[in-house]
Amino acid sequence: MNSKRPFSFYVLTAFFSVFVLFLYGPTITIAILSFQGPRGGLTFPMNGVSLHWFGELFKQQAVGDIWGSFRRSFMLGLLVMVTTTIVSLMGGLAFRKHFRGSAIIFYLAITSLIIPSILISLGVGILFNILDWDVHWASSGFGSQLTWTLPFGLLIMFAVFNRFDSAYEEAARDLGASSWQTLRYVVLPIIGPSLIGVALFGFTLSYDEFARTLLTAGTYNTLPLEIYGMTTSVTTPVLFALGTFTTVFSFIVIALFAVIYKIISNKRASS
Repeated sequence: MNSKRPFSFYVLTAFFSVFVLFLYGPTITIAILSFQGPRGGLTFPMNGVSLHWFGELFKQQAVGDIWGSFRRSFMLGLLVMVTTTIVSLMGGLAFRKHFRGSAIIFYLAITSLIIPSILISLGVGILFNILDWDVHWASSGFGSQLTWTLPFGLLIMFAVFNRFDSAYEEAARDLGASSWQTLRYVVLPIIGPSLIGVALFGFTLSYDEFARTLLTAGTYNTLPLEIYGMTTSVTTPVLFALGTFTTVFSFIVIALFAVIYKIISNKRASS
């Protein structure tokens, strides 16, 4: 038996390797440069190795309102996550049965995915100005980001319920369970891992969203806007230290959701 791999295998492997390097190379470069010495700059070669710039990062005066913007992005991400999860679940349940106008509502729900994000931000900002409402990250920014996260959540739940076996619900009703009990003790445990995925989508998409928040954040910046502002004023590796910190935080969030997903999957398997 000839086990020699075809030439196409090596070509595709090389292509994939270049793609991964292109994808993660900038992040790795920023992480390395964030460990510059006290006299280090923004480029190679490195001038020493230290944690100096991480120390500078935790000095409020050194990086403006970075921690305030971090708290705002975190809170906004939580709000968007919870809203996206609940509305996506409700939408998935509603669309299990065909109703008049369902196709129109579906296309309206996902239309925002094909509209340029900056136009969404501009439109929401103009709407709030017309209605004489304050443009604020927790109101207009919140609404603008939902136009980005909700379509993804809805599409996931549509796919989940499309292959959901209704026999489980019928069995629960035959045993005397009410509609609420069927939802709580049968449907939600089965689709729980998918809801974790929707929640992760909602938080991560909101946490690093820039374009849809640009014209809707109001006076106070979120973290992406603050970082963008820093690129024109901060000329030290403290900017790289911030990038490394936020990247590590993102991985921690993903790991946390993965643990929750694993716990729910194990409980479902053992029940």
